[in-house]
Amino acid sequence: MDAEEKIPYDDSDINQATRCLKAMSHPLRLKMLCVIGNQSMSVQDIVDQVGTSQSNVSQHLAILRDKGILDFKKEANFVYYFISDERVIHLIHMMRNVFCES
Repeated sequence: MDAEEKIPYDDSDINQATRCLKAMSHPLRLKMLCVIGNQSMSVQDIVDQVGTSQSNVSQHLAILRDKGILDFKKEANFVYYFISDERVIHLIHMMRNVFCES
């Protein structure tokens, strides 16, 4: 590709990527997203997996929901969280390949 060729970018995609990466840059939030992966998990299951308090996990879940990374569904007395954007799941898999595999 020569210097004159430009790749078109959609500013809304760039803004979404920026919000997502900022939210993921916190170690606990990234760990939570890695734990959730492509499944739905209850708050208690997330707490058990990441090893911190329920209130701490809930605060970080709220941030990830606010940034549009997570969504949730209610079933009886339980709330289940899942990654709402397939691109985030793909990004997590890529990061695992780069940083977690020897």
